[in-house]
Amino acid sequence: MAALKGPPYVISKRAFTVMSNPAPAAAPAATMSFRDVLRIDVMRRVWYAQIVSLFGDFLALFAVIAVVSFTMHGTPNQITGVQIFYMLPMVFVGPVAGVFVDRWPLKPTLVASDLIRAALAVLLIPATSLWQVYVVLAALSCVSAFFAPAQQVTVRTHVPTAGLMSANALLQIAFMGMRVVGPATAGAVAASFGPATCYAVDVISFVVSAALIGSVAIRRPAAAQAPAASSSNRIHAIWIDMQQGVRFIVHHPAVLFVVVAMAAGLFTVGCFGPLIAIHVRDTLHASARLFGFVSATIGIGLLAGTQVIRKVAARVTEDVLVLAGLAGIGAGALLLGAVPSSAATVIAAFAIGFAFAAIMVPAQTLLQRETPHALIGRVSSTNMSMAFLAQVVGLVLSGVLADAFGVRMVFLLCAGLGVAMAAGGRAFLHART
Repeated sequence: MAALKGPPYVISKRAFTVMSNPAPAAAPAATMSFRDVLRIDVMRRVWYAQIVSLFGDFLALFAVIAVVSFTMHGTPNQITGVQIFYMLPMVFVGPVAGVFVDRWPLKPTLVASDLIRAALAVLLIPATSLWQVYVVLAALSCVSAFFAPAQQVTVRTHVPTAGLMSANALLQIAFMGMRVVGPATAGAVAASFGPATCYAVDVISFVVSAALIGSVAIRRPAAAQAPAASSSNRIHAIWIDMQQGVRFIVHHPAVLFVVVAMAAGLFTVGCFGPLIAIHVRDTLHASARLFGFVSATIGIGLLAGTQVIRKVAARVTEDVLVLAGLAGIGAGALLLGAVPSSAATVIAAFAIGFAFAAIMVPAQTLLQRETPHALIGRVSSTNMSMAFLAQVVGLVLSGVLADAFGVRMVFLLCAGLGVAMAAGGRAFLHART
């Protein structure tokens, strides 16, 4: 894919110095509503594509877990490996992908990513061994590392600043809505028609997503185009571009804070997420029905949180919302570990989902608004890489910590991390203002 041509974008040393001590960004005076944002043709098509694609993804992922669990009789480590192979490649491919996303035309990048993922999803149908499943999931993850930052650049390019909060809330609603609907749908489809049908639906979802995105004009402004490579050595040029994105994050306190906050939130979710089932079984002595209800309640909390956060954002800055979200996750995890009752578990699950929305939506909005157009691909992909790494580390550590200290102690440790991050983040931002 050829890069669009445009004037070079240069960040001077002086620009980094000025950015290193900014005051917290003020929230927009008037936030656009969901309806206003969806009137933007590009945003509407991207959102529809997101819903369709995520539905197929969740359907396929839960079908894979069901196959590995019940057909291949996989061990707990092998089942966990499904999630790790689905997330870990983004950690390493993401920063490199962002370099290309900042140079490639957006629409071909998005459409090609969808079509390649459709072709890869077909390979799940004949897969009969665990290593084949792992390879396909890893390949899907690698291609998704290009799609995700390209989607972020598209949203930032076509949605006005006043609409970014609502746009990101809509994307989170699509994600959590499919997370709530996906498991039950996957179970019903897999039981009635077999997992191959779930994989086929995933293939179709990618094709539909590509068609939706391909039906609208998506253009990056010429002034937002990344400059030509500063080195004739391609590997060296990629390395320089990656460093530029990382330097922007490190030298911009508000951006650095929200990147670390998102990673901390996903690390916490990665830690306690796999342990909720054990908590329900061994501590509460309840059935799988309560576990399903608790899992859905986290999604419901996030859906409710996106609605409230979007309205509150008109009066409160993003950094304050993220701090509140970290503290809220800490409070929810504390309740989960300190009060072993079904009612407390449900309330804690809702609170954690709600607080997670207070991190993700404002943090993503601040990143999009504060990052120069020419760096959005690199900054968003680096942020995605850190977030997935934190989630994978949390996923791996959850079992180790639970074996060493017990499930409830892990919840309390997560509570301590959330509160410490909120307090440390407040002190960090206050020192930089």
